[in-house]
Amino acid sequence: MITMLTTVVGSYPAQPKKPQSIGSKITNVFGSYDQYIPALELAVEDQINAGIDIISDGQVRGDMIEIFAENIIGMGVEKGVPKILGKIRPANYSPGASDLKLALKKAQSISADFKYPNITESKLFKKNAFNTNFKGIKGIITGPTTLVLSCRIEGFYNKDKKEEIITDMAIALKTEANELQNAGAAVIQIDEPFLSTGVADLNTAKKALKIITEDLNIPVSMHVCGDIGKILNDLLKFPVQIIDCEFAGIPSNINSLEQEYNGSKKIGFGCIDTKNKNIEKVDQVKDLIKKGINIVGEENMIIDPDCGMRMLSRDTALLKLKTMKEAVEWL
Repeated sequence: MITMLTTVVGSYPAQPKKPQSIGSKITNVFGSYDQYIPALELAVEDQINAGIDIISDGQVRGDMIEIFAENIIGMGVEKGVPKILGKIRPANYSPGASDLKLALKKAQSISADFKYPNITESKLFKKNAFNTNFKGIKGIITGPTTLVLSCRIEGFYNKDKKEEIITDMAIALKTEANELQNAGAAVIQIDEPFLSTGVADLNTAKKALKIITEDLNIPVSMHVCGDIGKILNDLLKFPVQIIDCEFAGIPSNINSLEQEYNGSKKIGFGCIDTKNKNIEKVDQVKDLIKKGINIVGEENMIIDPDCGMRMLSRDTALLKLKTMKEAVEWL
Protein backbone atom coordinates (compact mmCIF):
# COMPACT_ATOMS: atom_id res chain seq x y z
CA MET A 1 0.00 0.00 0.00
CA ILE A 2 1.23 3.47 -0.93
CA THR A 3 1.62 5.76 2.09
CA MET A 4 2.01 9.37 1.02
CA LEU A 5 1.43 12.33 3.29
CA THR A 6 -1.53 14.58 2.60
CA THR A 7 -1.65 18.26 3.44
CA VAL A 8 -3.32 21.53 2.50
CA VAL A 9 -1.85 24.66 0.96
CA GLY A 10 -3.28 26.79 3.73
CA SER A 11 -6.51 28.74 3.54
CA TYR A 12 -9.91 27.23 4.26
CA PRO A 13 -13.39 28.80 3.93
CA ALA A 14 -13.59 31.16 6.90
CA GLN A 15 -16.79 31.33 8.92
CA PRO A 16 -16.36 33.91 11.70
CA LYS A 17 -18.96 33.53 14.42
CA LYS A 18 -20.67 36.40 16.18
CA PRO A 19 -21.08 36.07 19.97
CA GLN A 20 -24.12 33.97 20.83
CA SER A 21 -23.79 32.73 24.40
CA ILE A 22 -24.13 35.06 27.36
CA GLY A 23 -20.47 34.60 28.21
CA SER A 24 -19.30 35.43 24.69
CA LYS A 25 -21.57 38.48 24.56
CA ILE A 26 -20.08 39.75 27.81
CA THR A 27 -16.52 39.26 26.55
CA ASN A 28 -17.53 41.03 23.35
CA VAL A 29 -18.65 44.06 25.35
CA PHE A 30 -15.16 44.26 26.84
CA GLY A 31 -13.55 43.77 23.43
CA SER A 32 -11.99 40.39 24.19
CA TYR A 33 -14.23 38.16 22.06
CA ASP A 34 -12.48 36.80 18.97
CA GLN A 35 -14.90 35.83 16.22
CA TYR A 36 -12.15 34.07 14.28
CA ILE A 37 -11.40 31.41 16.89
CA PRO A 38 -14.60 29.43 16.07
CA ALA A 39 -13.66 29.70 12.37
CA LEU A 40 -10.18 28.38 13.10
CA GLU A 41 -11.54 25.50 15.16
CA LEU A 42 -13.99 24.58 12.41
CA ALA A 43 -11.21 24.58 9.82
CA VAL A 44 -9.11 22.28 12.02
CA GLU A 45 -12.06 19.93 12.62
CA ASP A 46 -12.82 19.66 8.92
CA GLN A 47 -9.21 18.97 7.93
CA ILE A 48 -8.82 16.27 10.57
CA ASN A 49 -12.20 14.75 9.73
CA ALA A 50 -11.10 14.59 6.10
CA GLY A 51 -8.06 12.59 7.20
CA ILE A 52 -5.43 15.20 6.33
CA ASP A 53 -2.00 14.46 7.80
CA ILE A 54 -0.43 17.95 7.93
CA ILE A 55 -3.13 20.55 8.53
CA SER A 56 -3.15 24.36 8.70
CA ASP A 57 -4.94 26.81 10.97
CA GLY A 58 -7.13 27.68 7.99
CA GLN A 59 -5.68 31.20 7.57
CA VAL A 60 -9.12 32.42 8.60
CA ARG A 61 -8.16 35.99 9.49
CA GLY A 62 -7.94 37.30 5.96
CA ASP A 63 -5.76 38.23 3.03
CA MET A 64 -2.26 36.73 2.84
CA ILE A 65 -0.74 40.14 2.10
CA GLU A 66 -2.67 42.32 4.54
CA ILE A 67 -2.13 40.11 7.58
CA PHE A 68 1.62 40.79 7.30
CA ALA A 69 1.31 44.37 6.05
CA GLU A 70 -0.73 45.22 9.14
CA ASN A 71 1.90 43.86 11.51
CA ILE A 72 5.39 44.26 10.07
CA ILE A 73 7.02 47.53 11.11
CA GLY A 74 7.42 49.85 8.13
CA MET A 75 4.30 48.53 6.42
CA GLY A 76 0.66 49.47 6.56
CA VAL A 77 -2.70 49.15 4.85
CA GLU A 78 -4.48 52.31 3.77
CA LYS A 79 -7.98 52.07 2.23
CA GLY A 80 -7.36 48.43 1.41
CA VAL A 81 -4.00 49.10 -0.27
CA PRO A 82 -0.92 47.45 1.33
CA LYS A 83 2.01 49.84 1.45
CA ILE A 84 5.67 50.02 2.43
CA LEU A 85 6.03 53.32 4.26
CA GLY A 86 9.30 53.08 6.17
CA LYS A 87 12.23 50.87 7.10
CA ILE A 88 11.02 47.27 7.26
CA ARG A 89 11.58 45.56 10.62
CA PRO A 90 10.15 42.44 12.30
CA ALA A 91 6.67 42.66 13.76
CA ASN A 92 6.42 43.31 17.49
CA TYR A 93 4.60 40.01 17.81
CA SER A 94 4.10 37.04 15.52
CA PRO A 95 1.10 37.32 13.16
CA GLY A 96 0.80 33.53 13.02
CA ALA A 97 2.16 31.85 16.16
CA SER A 98 -0.90 32.42 18.32
CA ASP A 99 -3.30 30.86 15.81
CA LEU A 100 -0.90 27.98 15.21
CA LYS A 101 -0.92 27.23 18.95
CA LEU A 102 -4.72 27.41 19.01
CA ALA A 103 -4.92 25.01 16.08
CA LEU A 104 -2.56 22.57 17.79
CA LYS A 105 -4.64 22.72 20.96
CA LYS A 106 -7.83 22.04 19.02
CA ALA A 107 -6.21 19.21 17.10
CA GLN A 108 -4.97 17.68 20.35
CA SER A 109 -8.50 17.71 21.75
CA ILE A 110 -9.74 15.86 18.65
CA SER A 111 -6.86 13.40 18.34
CA ALA A 112 -6.12 12.05 21.80
CA ASP A 113 -3.08 10.14 20.55
CA PHE A 114 -1.45 13.19 19.00
CA LYS A 115 2.09 13.94 20.15
CA TYR A 116 3.83 17.24 19.54
CA PRO A 117 6.66 16.85 17.00
CA ASN A 118 10.22 17.24 18.18
CA ILE A 119 11.29 20.22 16.11
CA THR A 120 14.96 19.36 16.38
CA GLU A 121 14.44 15.81 15.09
CA SER A 122 11.59 16.18 12.61
CA LYS A 123 9.93 12.89 11.69
CA LEU A 124 7.70 14.50 9.11
CA PHE A 125 8.80 12.23 6.30
CA LYS A 126 9.07 8.99 8.24
CA LYS A 127 6.35 6.39 8.06
CA ASN A 128 4.11 6.08 11.12
CA ALA A 129 5.63 9.10 12.84
CA PHE A 130 2.45 9.31 14.93
CA ASN A 131 -0.38 6.95 15.79
CA THR A 132 -3.10 8.94 14.04
CA ASN A 133 -3.62 10.49 10.60
CA PHE A 134 -2.91 13.89 12.11
CA LYS A 135 0.84 14.35 12.19
CA GLY A 136 1.22 18.08 12.71
CA ILE A 137 0.49 21.57 11.51
CA LYS A 138 2.28 23.84 9.06
CA GLY A 139 3.19 27.41 9.77
CA ILE A 140 2.56 29.64 6.77
CA ILE A 141 4.40 32.78 5.70
CA THR A 142 3.78 34.98 2.69
CA GLY A 143 7.13 35.16 0.93
CA PRO A 144 9.27 38.31 0.84
CA THR A 145 9.21 38.71 -2.93
CA THR A 146 5.43 38.36 -3.11
CA LEU A 147 4.94 40.75 -0.21
CA VAL A 148 7.16 43.46 -1.70
CA LEU A 149 5.78 43.18 -5.23
CA SER A 150 2.22 43.31 -3.89
CA CYS A 151 2.76 46.60 -2.05
CA ARG A 152 2.88 50.23 -3.05
CA ILE A 153 6.26 51.66 -2.06
CA GLU A 154 6.04 55.15 -0.57
CA GLY A 155 9.00 56.81 1.10
CA PHE A 156 12.28 55.54 2.59
CA TYR A 157 13.12 52.94 -0.10
CA ASN A 158 13.95 53.58 -3.73
CA LYS A 159 11.17 51.67 -5.48
CA ASP A 160 13.56 50.73 -8.30
CA LYS A 161 15.90 48.89 -5.90
CA LYS A 162 13.71 45.95 -5.03
CA GLU A 163 16.59 43.72 -3.87
CA GLU A 164 17.22 45.86 -0.80
CA ILE A 165 13.53 45.89 0.11
CA ILE A 166 13.13 42.16 -0.41
CA THR A 167 16.23 41.47 1.69
CA ASP A 168 14.90 43.57 4.57
CA MET A 169 11.55 41.81 4.24
CA ALA A 170 13.27 38.42 4.43
CA ILE A 171 15.08 39.47 7.62
CA ALA A 172 11.74 40.49 9.15
CA LEU A 173 10.10 37.22 8.07
CA LYS A 174 13.00 35.19 9.48
CA THR A 175 11.77 36.24 12.91
CA GLU A 176 8.29 34.99 12.02
CA ALA A 177 9.66 31.64 10.83
CA ASN A 178 11.48 31.20 14.15
CA GLU A 179 8.31 32.08 16.06
CA LEU A 180 6.29 29.50 14.11
CA GLN A 181 8.93 26.83 14.66
CA ASN A 182 9.01 27.56 18.39
CA ALA A 183 5.20 27.47 18.50
CA GLY A 184 5.27 23.83 17.35
CA ALA A 185 5.04 23.89 13.56
CA ALA A 186 6.00 20.60 11.92
CA VAL A 187 6.80 22.34 8.64
CA ILE A 188 7.06 25.92 7.40
CA GLN A 189 5.41 26.88 4.11
CA ILE A 190 6.51 30.03 2.27
CA ASP A 191 4.02 31.27 -0.32
CA GLU A 192 5.61 32.86 -3.38
CA PRO A 193 2.95 33.06 -6.12
CA PHE A 194 4.73 36.00 -7.77
CA LEU A 195 7.62 33.79 -8.85
CA SER A 196 5.57 32.38 -11.73
CA THR A 197 4.45 35.76 -13.08
CA GLY A 198 7.67 36.70 -14.84
CA VAL A 199 8.07 39.97 -12.92
CA ALA A 200 10.15 38.61 -10.03
CA ASP A 201 13.93 38.34 -9.99
CA LEU A 202 14.52 34.68 -9.12
CA ASN A 203 18.09 35.18 -7.88
CA THR A 204 16.93 37.83 -5.42
CA ALA A 205 14.05 35.59 -4.37
CA LYS A 206 16.43 32.67 -3.78
CA LYS A 207 18.76 34.77 -1.64
CA ALA A 208 15.78 35.97 0.39
CA LEU A 209 14.60 32.42 0.99
CA LYS A 210 18.06 31.48 2.23
CA ILE A 211 17.84 34.22 4.86
CA ILE A 212 14.53 32.83 6.12
CA THR A 213 15.37 29.13 6.03
CA GLU A 214 18.90 29.23 7.42
CA ASP A 215 19.19 27.43 10.77
CA LEU A 216 15.57 26.23 10.84
CA ASN A 217 15.27 22.72 12.24
CA ILE A 218 12.09 21.71 10.43
CA PRO A 219 11.37 21.14 6.72
CA VAL A 220 10.46 24.13 4.57
CA SER A 221 8.06 24.07 1.63
CA MET A 222 7.76 26.79 -1.00
CA HIS A 223 4.39 27.08 -2.70
CA VAL A 224 4.41 28.57 -6.20
CA CYS A 225 1.12 28.51 -8.06
CA GLY A 226 0.63 29.26 -11.75
CA ASP A 227 2.49 28.02 -14.82
CA ILE A 228 5.95 26.88 -13.70
CA GLY A 229 7.15 25.74 -17.12
CA LYS A 230 9.83 28.41 -17.50
CA ILE A 231 11.02 28.46 -13.89
CA LEU A 232 10.83 24.93 -12.46
CA ASN A 233 14.52 24.30 -13.08
CA ASP A 234 15.30 27.42 -11.05
CA LEU A 235 12.79 26.56 -8.31
CA LEU A 236 14.47 23.22 -7.77
CA LYS A 237 17.62 25.11 -6.73
CA PHE A 238 15.93 27.10 -3.95
CA PRO A 239 17.05 26.36 -0.35
CA VAL A 240 13.92 24.45 0.65
CA GLN A 241 13.09 20.77 1.00
CA ILE A 242 9.72 20.86 -0.81
CA ILE A 243 8.53 22.60 -3.98
CA ASP A 244 4.72 22.78 -4.03
CA CYS A 245 2.87 23.51 -7.28
CA GLU A 246 -0.51 23.05 -8.94
CA PHE A 247 -0.96 20.16 -11.36
CA ALA A 248 -4.75 19.78 -11.53
CA GLY A 249 -5.66 23.25 -12.75
CA ILE A 250 -2.54 23.56 -14.94
CA PRO A 251 -1.94 20.14 -16.57
CA SER A 252 1.06 21.46 -18.53
CA ASN A 253 2.99 21.60 -15.24
CA ILE A 254 3.13 17.79 -15.39
CA ASN A 255 5.14 18.02 -18.59
CA SER A 256 7.47 20.53 -16.98
CA LEU A 257 7.95 18.23 -13.99
CA GLU A 258 8.79 15.32 -16.29
CA GLN A 259 11.38 17.39 -18.13
CA GLU A 260 13.03 19.12 -15.17
CA TYR A 261 12.72 16.92 -12.08
CA ASN A 262 16.11 15.78 -10.82
CA GLY A 263 15.30 14.14 -7.49
CA SER A 264 16.66 17.02 -5.41
CA LYS A 265 13.36 17.97 -3.74
CA LYS A 266 10.15 16.49 -2.53
CA ILE A 267 7.18 17.68 -4.58
CA GLY A 268 4.01 19.07 -3.10
CA PHE A 269 1.67 17.69 -5.72
CA GLY A 270 -1.47 19.76 -6.20
CA CYS A 271 -4.11 17.33 -7.46
CA ILE A 272 -7.36 19.16 -6.61
CA ASP A 273 -8.44 22.16 -8.68
CA THR A 274 -9.32 24.83 -6.12
CA LYS A 275 -10.53 27.26 -8.78
CA ASN A 276 -13.25 24.84 -9.88
CA LYS A 277 -16.32 24.32 -7.69
CA ASN A 278 -17.04 20.90 -9.15
CA ILE A 279 -16.03 17.94 -6.99
CA GLU A 280 -13.46 15.72 -8.68
CA LYS A 281 -14.04 12.01 -9.15
CA VAL A 282 -11.77 9.77 -7.07
CA ASP A 283 -10.47 7.98 -10.17
CA GLN A 284 -9.67 11.32 -11.79
CA VAL A 285 -7.50 12.31 -8.83
CA LYS A 286 -5.90 8.85 -8.64
CA ASP A 287 -4.89 8.99 -12.30
CA LEU A 288 -3.28 12.41 -11.84
CA ILE A 289 -1.37 11.28 -8.76
CA LYS A 290 -0.13 8.21 -10.62
CA LYS A 291 1.34 10.48 -13.29
CA GLY A 292 3.26 12.28 -10.57
CA ILE A 293 4.44 9.03 -8.99
CA ASN A 294 5.76 7.83 -12.36
CA ILE A 295 7.91 10.96 -12.57
CA VAL A 296 9.17 11.60 -9.03
CA GLY A 297 8.39 8.40 -7.10
CA GLU A 298 5.92 8.02 -4.25
CA GLU A 299 8.67 8.61 -1.68
CA ASN A 300 9.04 12.14 -3.03
CA MET A 301 5.33 13.00 -3.22
CA ILE A 302 3.27 15.01 -0.76
CA ILE A 303 -0.36 15.26 -1.82
CA ASP A 304 -2.36 18.48 -1.52
CA PRO A 305 -4.84 20.75 -3.34
CA ASP A 306 -3.55 23.14 -6.01
CA CYS A 307 -3.88 26.24 -3.84
CA GLY A 308 -5.77 27.60 -0.86
CA MET A 309 -9.50 26.89 -0.59
CA ARG A 310 -10.74 30.21 0.79
CA MET A 311 -12.96 31.01 -2.19
CA LEU A 312 -14.86 27.72 -2.05
CA SER A 313 -17.88 26.94 0.11
CA ARG A 314 -17.21 24.91 3.22
CA ASP A 315 -19.13 21.90 1.85
CA THR A 316 -17.18 21.98 -1.41
CA ALA A 317 -13.82 22.35 0.31
CA LEU A 318 -14.52 19.47 2.70
CA LEU A 319 -15.70 17.15 -0.10
CA LYS A 320 -12.66 17.97 -2.19
CA LEU A 321 -10.34 17.14 0.72
CA LYS A 322 -12.17 13.87 1.37
CA THR A 323 -11.94 12.98 -2.33
CA MET A 324 -8.21 13.68 -2.29
CA LYS A 325 -7.66 11.53 0.78
CA GLU A 326 -9.77 8.69 -0.63
CA ALA A 327 -7.79 8.77 -3.87
CA VAL A 328 -4.53 8.33 -1.95
CA GLU A 329 -5.96 5.48 0.12
CA TRP A 330 -7.11 3.61 -3.01
CA LEU A 331 -3.75 3.79 -4.76
